[in-house]
Amino acid sequence: MYRSRATNLIFILVIVLITSSFIPGLSSCGFRTLERFEETREMMGTYVTIIIYADKEDSRKVMDIAFDRMQEVIDIASVYDEDSEMSLLNRDGFIEDPSDELKELISLSIEYYNISNGSFDITIKPVLALWSGGLWKESEEVQAAEIQEALKLVGSDKMIIEGNKIYFTVEGMSADLGGIAKGYAVDKALEVISEQGIKHALVNAGGDVAAIGKKADGENWLVELEDPDGAEDKSSSIEALPSFVFENKAVATSGNYHRYYDPEKKVHHITDPATGYSAGRCISVTIIADSCTEADVLATSVFVKGPVEGMELVEKMEGIEALIIDNDGKIYKSSGLLEYIK
Repeated sequence: MYRSRATNLIFILVIVLITSSFIPGLSSCGFRTLERFEETREMMGTYVTIIIYADKEDSRKVMDIAFDRMQEVIDIASVYDEDSEMSLLNRDGFIEDPSDELKELISLSIEYYNISNGSFDITIKPVLALWSGGLWKESEEVQAAEIQEALKLVGSDKMIIEGNKIYFTVEGMSADLGGIAKGYAVDKALEVISEQGIKHALVNAGGDVAAIGKKADGENWLVELEDPDGAEDKSSSIEALPSFVFENKAVATSGNYHRYYDPEKKVHHITDPATGYSAGRCISVTIIADSCTEADVLATSVFVKGPVEGMELVEKMEGIEALIIDNDGKIYKSSGLLEYIK
C-alpha cells in the first residue's frame, strides 16, 4: 500500500535453506524421492522465490501454476496497469461485476481498516501521489495545505461493497492495494501448491514469506531478520536480532530503511493515514501470523501505530506475534514470540 514502484532488490527476510538436493519419502507405491526445487522471478516490484519439495516430473507444472496464480492477483490489483480492475475502479469511482479476488481484497482491506482503527487504509493513494509527485520539495506550509486537502479523500469507511458493485462515496477517491496484495498473492500461490499435493513449500515475495508444513527433512523453516542499521555496521545501536523458526506460518516485515520519496531519505514510503506524513515511531516491524495477507497488513498497521499502541493491537489478536524496533533501536517482543525464536 505505502510503497513506490521502484524495484526492491533487497529481501527484508533472508531465508536460510538446506543444501541437500533430495529427501527420501514414502508413498503408497513404495519409496520415492522428493527433490528440492527453487525458482525466482521478478514480480510486484521485487523478486519472488518459490521452493517446493516434489517429484521431479511434477516440479515444472507446480512452479508454473503457482507463479501464474500470483500473476493473476497482480493483473487484478496493480495500480500501474491501466487495464487492471483496480485501475478501472480508481478511474471510474466504481466497478461492477468485480472478480472474486478484488472483492475479497477490498473486503479484507476494509476489515483491517476497522481492526487497526484506520492505521491500515488503502484509500491513502491521493496522499501518496503528492509525495511521489515531489511534495517533499515544497515548503512546510505548502505540504500541510496540500496534504490537508488530500486527506478529505482518505478513509476506507467511504468505500462500499454493495451486491456485485464496489464504489467510492466521495468523488476523486482512489485506492492502492500494495500493502495487502503481495501477502495475498503469496497465500494464493500456496493454496494452488497445496492443491497439487505438495506438503513442503515456501514462498518468499520480497520478504513476505509463508510456508506449507516443514522442510522435507522434518526441520522447521528458518528466517533471519535484516539489521536495519546494516549487518556489518559494528556501531549499530540495535541489539542482535533473533532468527525465527516456523511451520505453516507467515512472516512479513515493514521497515523505513529501503525506500524513500526524496534523495535526502527524510520521507519514507510508509505513510500515516491520519496525518499524511511518514510514520515516525518505528524503524522496523515483523509480524508472524497464520496467513501472509494478515502478516503483510499488520506489519504496516503496527508500524504506523508505533511500538506501544502497535503491541497493544498485537496482544489483542489471536495467533499474532510481533517484533518491533522503535526509533531508538529498542526492541519490543510480543508475549508469545519466544515460541518462534531459535
